[in-house]
Amino acid sequence: MTQDVKIHPLVSPWGRFGLYSFFIDAPEPAIVDTGIASSPAEGMAPALEALGRRIEDVRWILLTHGHIDHLGGAHALWELTGRRAQVVIHEADAHLLRSRQAHVDEYVAVRGQYLNDPQGAAKQTATAQTVISGEMEPSIAVRGGETFSLGGDVTVAVHSIPGHTAGSVAYVVNGQNSVFVGDAVQVHGAANGFPGYEDPVAYRSSVQYLRDEIRPQHLYLGHPYRRADGVAYGVELDSEQARQALQESLDIQSRVSDAAHRYLQDGLQETDSAYSPFARVAEELGYEGDPALEPSPFFTTLHGYRTQFNQKL
Repeated sequence: MTQDVKIHPLVSPWGRFGLYSFFIDAPEPAIVDTGIASSPAEGMAPALEALGRRIEDVRWILLTHGHIDHLGGAHALWELTGRRAQVVIHEADAHLLRSRQAHVDEYVAVRGQYLNDPQGAAKQTATAQTVISGEMEPSIAVRGGETFSLGGDVTVAVHSIPGHTAGSVAYVVNGQNSVFVGDAVQVHGAANGFPGYEDPVAYRSSVQYLRDEIRPQHLYLGHPYRRADGVAYGVELDSEQARQALQESLDIQSRVSDAAHRYLQDGLQETDSAYSPFARVAEELGYEGDPALEPSPFFTTLHGYRTQFNQKL
């Protein structure tokens, strides 16, 4: 019988946030997600030392998706392992590991068109240079369906769960159904208070897949996402909490979808509102957060609905 492998959250500072990675204490140790450039040295290494483990011994770097606060430390962590760790990311997000400029291009193409910040691209460029530790090729670019051995009888299966990004994946520790999803389960969002996903249809399908097919025994989130009452879940959820978080993610997605589609049928309306051109959606949902606060999930998500709506025309 497979013995449960221990999993430890590793928290690294980044301004007002803590960035979460997870250590899978297997014969070939793995770290899921890497925070930003400073995270391996300032967060992970001392945390592992306190556990009696060494960062040099990490053999797998498993990236749930391509956003900077999840892959920014990948190159630095890889260097600390003596370049021996295997770096894994979905092929649809691999360009974000290969290129800092890809993050700037993504900003300009999506949320940048709504934020009306003349310095937006320059700020994104500076951020990418600072918080991404290096550009690199992944060791393995996955599609979903792969299984990796972490030594002994510990195996991890890769499941494609697009929506938050095209290349979002879940890593499932087989035998104990511990599931790492990064930001693919948004509930009501994190600090910005709004769920963020690029593709609404894929996001809903992926959350349903996690709820109905994977059914996590342990669910590990990329941030402390919030319930409807504003109280944050932790990043380590048991099976009942996981079921609640998945269902609540679907519930709020339905509300956002209904509001977005009713509004889009009437056409975009530019106003002087900070939420323009989606002010009516914010009003209907009672969203009063700062839509300009990066990573601007309000505009990322509503742009996804706008794209979906236009494709149907």
